[in-house]
Order: sequence, then structure tokens, then C-alpha cells
Amino acid sequence: MIKQLSLRLFALGLIVTAWGCGGGSTASNGQLVGTTNRVNTNTPIPVGMTWVPSGVMHMGASDQDVRSANDVKNRTVQLVGFYMDATEITNSEYRQYVDWVRDSTAHTILGDFKDLQDGSQIVDWKKKIKWQSEDVQDAMAAYYVPASESIWGKKEFDNSKLKYHYEAFDYDKMARESALGRNQNRADYLMKYDVVAYPDTTVWMKMFSYSYNEPITHQYFWFPSFNNYPVVGVNWYQANAFCHWRTKHWRTYKDSKKQYLEGEFRLPTEEQWEWAARGGRTQSPYPWGGPYVVNKKGCYLANFKPGRGNYSADGGLYTVRADAYWPNDYGLYNMSGNVAEWTLSPYNAATYDNVADMSPSLRMKTQEADPTWWKRKVIKGGSWKDVASFIQVSNRDYEFADTAKSFIGFRCIVQYISPALTNKSPKRKK
Repeated sequence: MIKQLSLRLFALGLIVTAWGCGGGSTASNGQLVGTTNRVNTNTPIPVGMTWVPSGVMHMGASDQDVRSANDVKNRTVQLVGFYMDATEITNSEYRQYVDWVRDSTAHTILGDFKDLQDGSQIVDWKKKIKWQSEDVQDAMAAYYVPASESIWGKKEFDNSKLKYHYEAFDYDKMARESALGRNQNRADYLMKYDVVAYPDTTVWMKMFSYSYNEPITHQYFWFPSFNNYPVVGVNWYQANAFCHWRTKHWRTYKDSKKQYLEGEFRLPTEEQWEWAARGGRTQSPYPWGGPYVVNKKGCYLANFKPGRGNYSADGGLYTVRADAYWPNDYGLYNMSGNVAEWTLSPYNAATYDNVADMSPSLRMKTQEADPTWWKRKVIKGGSWKDVASFIQVSNRDYEFADTAKSFIGFRCIVQYISPALTNKSPKRKK
């Protein structure tokens, strides 16, 4: 009995000793020093992006309200720094997304998965897809145009049927209901989307009646000469889906390197877009300053419609390369002209100045049954088909979220809050 009691006391002593001499206590000498980092925060800057610093912007019309819409009232806002794509998203970059959706769809249909230790499954990207195999084509018959319906007499893959599925949390609703003390079930805030991945290449013909645009319709998205031209024919929902895929693609890489994912790719708000377009200049009408659209040598500084319609005078009949002309002082190309750009912001003239002056962002969640005018989104920058006054950085216009045009593209931003607080641009890792 005495021996058993001694053994029990000895075991209890070991437990107390193990607790009292834990690694955390020894490492910190018994002091409160905080936890050490468990992930690598020394992450690279996304390729193709440039730093836009934090700052104060006097927003709104620098000259006159050209459209007389009374929707560009002057106001002062404080913006937090972020990274922005130096150019609009190009055809080549968007094709990487379409190809990923195509391959992911094929792997899913073919059952190419691998098991993880936690019991879940992911696509096994190491498996090769034998596209010429009859078995593969039979399994994916729904994605092929049959030979009988093809003018070339052979089956063709129909990219227009590809859809990107993604899920996201409604953090705004979650935060509001949390403040009210309501029960929080994550499934209640999960939003699911299925968005067509392929751009509408027919926009070149839809927009111009009695105009022969079949060649550019067939060639613009796929022909290698247009690799570095801005992608068009992408509506607002498709642009958001691309941003989600880009975040997912980035996170997969970072997880493999045990790096921290600091921000997600998304469209800029109209305030962020205008702040970036101004390039640090105050009340200048154009990204390069102004007031003129030509330099001292008479060369045009953007791709738009000079004069009364001499489209080719600036060097481009339609769009031009995404990195054409000189960038602004933040290193951003074609913030005016070339293609107008989607923003995250809904278009509502009545609420333009009813937002916070710190990181302003107006958001509107719409349902399919809501009125069409609720689904208007702000586009900025003007395009190759607009006159000079419409490519001013303060000018705001709109397009319906489900509409694609041959003159609208987009670019992404991602926010790294840590460098934005000190306003010091992180150094790019080699």
C-alpha cells in the first residue's frame, strides 16, 4: 500500500514538474514576451504589381463636370496603401485562368484526386490529361461541339461552357449579426457562385452594327500577337471570379512554402482606383498631369479618340498593348484610355459622398429579382473609343454588372496592411 502511494505521488510530481518547467517558460525566462511567429511572413510581392502608398486625396472633378451628371462632387478621403497591377489584366494572363478552369473541370470529371491526411481530397495536378484519348473525350462529351455541328468536320472543345465555382463568406453580415449577439453558424454566411470563365469574344461584333469586325472577333483573345493586350468581354462577375481564382492560386503556392497569406486579390474601389490613377498629383485631370493630352513633341499620351474620330492618330485603332505609353508616377500604365476598368463600387449618384472618409467603400448586395439599375457598377478611366474629356481620372461612368463590352477590362489590387501603416514599400525579393 505504501509502495503504491509512493508511486502515485512520484507520478504527480512528474506532472507538476513537467508543467512548471515547460518550454515556453524556459525560453522566456518566466517573463511575458508574447508568442513567436509560427509562419513565414517574409513573403514575395506579386509579380506585375506596383506599390501605391497611403495618403490623402482631394477626390472629384478637377475641371468641369463633362457629363453634367452631378455625380463627381469634390471630397477629401484617406486611402490605405495597396499593391495594384501595373497594367490591365492581359489576354495571356486571363488565358492562364481559363486553362486552369478547363483542366480542373477535366480532372474532376475523370476522378483525378489524391487523399490528404485529414481525410479530404484535392485534385491531383500531376496526372496528365490525354486530350486526344477517346475515353477522355467521351467522359467530357458535354464540353465538346460534335463534328456534325462543326464547320471543320471534327469535334471541338467548347470553352464557353466552362464555369468557375467558388465560395466566399459574407463577412459584413457576419460582423453585423455578431454585434447583435446572434448565434454564429458559418454555413449561414457562405455564398456560392458559378461563373462562366470564358470571355465574350463576340463583343466586337455586338457593339458595332454594319461593321466588319469578324477578324478581330476571331483573333483578339487567342492570337499570340494580342497576348499583352488587355482582356475584354469580361463582365463584373467574371472579373470578381478571376480575383478569387488568383487568390486561390497564390495561396496554394504560399501554403506549400508555409508563408502567411496577408491579403486577397480583388477589384479596387473607385476611390482606390482614382487615388492610384492620380499618381500622387493633386487635382490633375490626367495621370500624367495635364492639361494637355499630347507632350511637347505632339505625341499622344494615351489611347483614346482624338479630335472628331481619328482613332489611329494615337497609335492604336482599337486597344493597344497594356504597357503602352509612359506610366504615371506610381508606375501604372494606361490608367486613362485603352480600356475602361471595372471597380468594386456600385454606381449610385445619391450615395457618392455618404461614405466614410477613411478607406471609403460603398457596397450593395443585390438579388436576381432586384431592379436592373441596382446592378450598375462604376467604371473608370475611359477607353479607346472615348474623347479626351472622358479619360480624365475624375470622370465616373457605369455599366451593368452582367454586361461585357469591347472597351472594358480590369486590374486587381491586394492590400498588405503592415507596410501601409508605415507607408514604406516592401523591397521586392529576387
